Amino acid sequence: MATAGKVIKCKAAVAWEAGKPLVIEEVEVAPPQAMEVRVKILFTSLCHTDVYFWEAKGQTPVFPRIFGHEAGGIVESVGEGVTDLAPGDHVLPVFTGECKECAHCKSAESNMCDLLRINTDRGVMIGDGKSRFSINGKPIYHFVGTSTFSEYTVMHVGCVAKINPEAPLDKVCVLSCGISTGLGATINVAKPPKGSTVAIFGLGAVGLAAAEGARIAGASRIIGIDLNANRFEEAKKFGCTEFVNPKDHDKPVQQVLAEMTNGGVDRSVECTGNINAMIQAFECVHDGWGVAVLVGVPHKDAEFKTHPMNFLNERTLKGTFFGNYKPRTDLPNVVELYMKKELEVEKFITHSVPFSEINTAFDLMHKGEGIRCIIRMEN
Repeated sequence: MATAGKVIKCKAAVAWEAGKPLVIEEVEVAPPQAMEVRVKILFTSLCHTDVYFWEAKGQTPVFPRIFGHEAGGIVESVGEGVTDLAPGDHVLPVFTGECKECAHCKSAESNMCDLLRINTDRGVMIGDGKSRFSINGKPIYHFVGTSTFSEYTVMHVGCVAKINPEAPLDKVCVLSCGISTGLGATINVAKPPKGSTVAIFGLGAVGLAAAEGARIAGASRIIGIDLNANRFEEAKKFGCTEFVNPKDHDKPVQQVLAEMTNGGVDRSVECTGNINAMIQAFECVHDGWGVAVLVGVPHKDAEFKTHPMNFLNERTLKGTFFGNYKPRTDLPNVVELYMKKELEVEKFITHSVPFSEINTAFDLMHKGEGIRCIIRMEN
């Protein structure tokens, strides 16, 4: 492309300080360096993680910053040493990566790349420790290696998944984070047998994706647990067959579920990050064969407490990161699940706004309205 090797001036939504509305600014995006690619973002969506770090209440504030990590785009140019991507390729950026060289990448069991594993504090590129974004020569920092709230962004090649060019980017962009996390937690980690009973704790986007995974796997009962009863009707579209609101009961949720299921559920997936929900998700699975999977990220000081007999009675507790998907190797296959109509993505997308109205997406998430809001970079 004519822009290759040159600085690109484009629009980006810049967070100048914590919790303040994003401002659409003209930024300069430097060309990709060795093992980097520059991508034209066409669609991005807002994930709770963006909001969490934008609020910067519990972690190191890094500002000014360009947030965004759930997106779809087209490769504009590639840096030195990049062989498996070319200009024009359709891609999904991913907040974690796959270098394909480290022990984790070479292991069939792990997706936690040593080089490119998520780092929320780093605001610069891994290669030279510098930002590719600037305004009037002053750096604007990156977020989780993606920064998709910009018309163009630069990423390490290991954080970019090449996908089927026929896949509609305005739909499959949501597969680059939350949906794959929940889906993979069920399909890859919990692995519910056909006809089994699955409990899903938390019915936000990730929890609904976990329910969708249970539906695809052929679970016969999918029980949704949430404190917000307004989510129950929506969750039926994702396969939920029954609901439990802990506020409606005067006994522990694990006891309620055990009574509903003749001793406990076969599988549970915890998608809230609330430590009590994590303990409940483990203690509600059936002895002998029950498996609980933790997805939600807990408070840094949280401690998981349960009686060791729960393990000795043959219950299994597992954790997962990004649904155990390796970004470059596995995400293209998740996109194909959608293309084959096995995975339904449209029902996760409840709102759409032009890039100029990106702050509306933040407002919707604060109000708890909808599941995913697509932000269209070109109106």
